[in-house]
Amino acid sequence: MFTKNILSIHKIIFYLLICSIQFGSAQEEYFSKFQIHSHNDYQQSVPFWNAYANGLTSIEVDVFLEHDVLYVTHDQEDIIENRTIENLYLQPIKEVISLMYGSQEKLQLLVDIKSKAEKTLEKLVVVLKNYPEIINNENIKIVISGNRPSIEKYPNYPKFIHFDHQNLESIEDTKILDKIALISLNFRKFSVWNGKGRLTADDYKKVKSTIDKAHSFGKPFRFWATPDSKSAWKAFSDMGVDFINTDMPNKASIYLETLNDRIYYNKLRSEVYTPTFNSDKKNSPIKNVLLLIGDGNGLNQISSSVFANGGSLTLTQLKSIGFIKTQSADDFTTDSAAAGTALATGSKTNNRAIGMDTLGNPLINITELLDQYDFVSGCITTDEITGATPASFYAHRKDRSEKEGIARDLLKSKLSLFIGGGSKTFENKGIANHFSILEDISLLSKNTDDKVGYFISEESVPSVLEGRGDILSEATKNGLEFLNNKNKPFFLMVEGAQIDWNGHTKNIAGIITEGIDFDKAITEAIKFADKEGNTLVVVTADHETGGLSLPQGDLSNKMIEGDFTTFDHTGTMVPVFAYGPHSEEFQGVYENSELLWKIIKVLSINLNKK
Repeated sequence: MFTKNILSIHKIIFYLLICSIQFGSAQEEYFSKFQIHSHNDYQQSVPFWNAYANGLTSIEVDVFLEHDVLYVTHDQEDIIENRTIENLYLQPIKEVISLMYGSQEKLQLLVDIKSKAEKTLEKLVVVLKNYPEIINNENIKIVISGNRPSIEKYPNYPKFIHFDHQNLESIEDTKILDKIALISLNFRKFSVWNGKGRLTADDYKKVKSTIDKAHSFGKPFRFWATPDSKSAWKAFSDMGVDFINTDMPNKASIYLETLNDRIYYNKLRSEVYTPTFNSDKKNSPIKNVLLLIGDGNGLNQISSSVFANGGSLTLTQLKSIGFIKTQSADDFTTDSAAAGTALATGSKTNNRAIGMDTLGNPLINITELLDQYDFVSGCITTDEITGATPASFYAHRKDRSEKEGIARDLLKSKLSLFIGGGSKTFENKGIANHFSILEDISLLSKNTDDKVGYFISEESVPSVLEGRGDILSEATKNGLEFLNNKNKPFFLMVEGAQIDWNGHTKNIAGIITEGIDFDKAITEAIKFADKEGNTLVVVTADHETGGLSLPQGDLSNKMIEGDFTTFDHTGTMVPVFAYGPHSEEFQGVYENSELLWKIIKVLSINLNKK
C-alpha cells in the first residue's frame, strides 16, 4: 500500500509537470533530428512520468509474462505485484491522450520482451487491444525488442506491432522491412569509449560507418550499452544517432534540447594586432591611462572569443597579466555597480551603490581625482551611458536604479567625452547646454569643443548580432584622437557592456561576438599606446557572468559550445591585462579596489601633496 501511495503522489506531481509540456506540432517525418530514449525506464523512481515530463519520446520497458500477466521486470525473480505494463505504462499513456494538450507528439514505447517471445507477444497483443486509443493513434508506435519471433513472422502481427531490428543484414522483403521501426545495436561491439574525452579516430570511423549503414535501410537508429554523459550525447547527436540512450532523462533532456542554443559557429573577426612592446614595462613617465572593462568578461568568456577568433586576440598578445578578486563590501558576488565603484574609486562598497561608500557618503572617483591634476576624461560604453559601470566613473547615487539622478550627475561631471546609449533619458534636461552632442561619430576626432557627447541609441544599444557594427572600436579610435588633441594628459574608460548581458541570458553567440567586438576596441587602444609611447592600457572585467564553461569546440570551423551554471554573476576572479610603461605593476592577485591605487602609483601622483 505504501509503495502504491508513493507512486500515486509522484503521478500527481508529474501530471502537474506535463501541464506545461505540449505534445508539439505534427511533423512530416516521424522523428526529428534526434530523440532521447529512456533506457530501462522502469528502473526510474517514477517510471514513464519522469521520462515523459522531460520530453523524452522513446521509452523502454522490460516485460516478463508470468501467470498470464505482463509484469514490468528484467528477471522473473524480481517480479513485484501490480508493477505491470498496464499500470506503469499503458494506463498513463491513455491518461496523457485524454488530456489532449495541443497536437500530440510522437511517442515510441519499446517493449523489451524477457520471457518467451511468441507467447509473451501474443499476450501483449491481447492486452493492447484493450487500449484502442493507443493502438489506433498514429502518433504512437509499439516496438518489440529483446526476445522476438523469427523475422519472417513479423508480417503476421497486427499493424500496430513493429519490431526493433538488431543487425545490419540486408532485408529484401518489403513486408518485413515495413514492420521494422528502428535498428538497434550494442555500442560495445564497436568501441570501449567511456564517454570521457573523445572517440579515437579509428573508433569514430567504425561507429560512424555503422550509423550510416543502418540509415541506408531508411530506418531510425539506436545504440544500447552506450556511455551516458554530455560528451557522449553530443557525439551521438553529431554522428546522426536518431535515438540517444540515457538513464538520466532529466539531464539528457536539458542538455540536448538546449544544445543548439549553446553552440555557435563564429564568422566575426578581430584582426589581431601584434604590439611593438617598445614601451611595455619601461620605467618611463605615463601621460595617459586607458581602462577597458569587459562587463562580465571572465576567463572562459575571453577563451571563447580567443578560440572563435582562430586562436588569438590582440588581448592575448599582452604579457603583463594578473587577477582581481571581485567581492563587494556586502556580498560574495558583486554586481556591476559595486564592482564599477571599486574600480573607479579604489573603495569597496555595497551592491547597487554608485560612487558611494557603505554608509552612503560620496566617494571621489578617478575622473574627479585626475581633474585636480589637469587630466581630461571620457567614458565610452555599449550600454546606456547611465548604466552601472560608466555611471561609477562620474555619478554618486545610493542605488543604480536612480537613472534620472545619474543623468543629472553626468551633466555636472568632470567628463570631457561620453559615448553610449540612452538619449531618451536626457530629453528636457538641457544636455546640449553642457555637452556638444554630435550626430556622427566620425566628426569626433577633429572636434575642438571642450565637452562632447554622442548617443549611439535612444534607449538600449543594439548588440553585434543585431547589426551594431564596429561602433565601439570606432568610438574608441575617435575618442582617443579627440582627447589627445586636448594636449593634456587624459583618462579614458571603455566598456564592452554586452558580454555581461549575454551571460545573463546564457547566449554563447552573444558572448563570443561581443567579446570579439571588445577586442577590436582593445586593438585601437594598443595601437594608440604604441604610437604615443607614453600611454598605459589596462584591460579587465568587473566580474564574471553566467558561470560559463567551454566543454567542447572545434577550432577548424570556429565552433564553440558553451555551458552555464547560473543566469547571474559569480564570485570567480577575473583577469587583468596591462600594456605600456610600468605594466608589470598590474601583475599578481589583488582586490579590485587596488586597481585605482596602482594607477595612481604609476602616474607618480602624490596625493599627500594635494
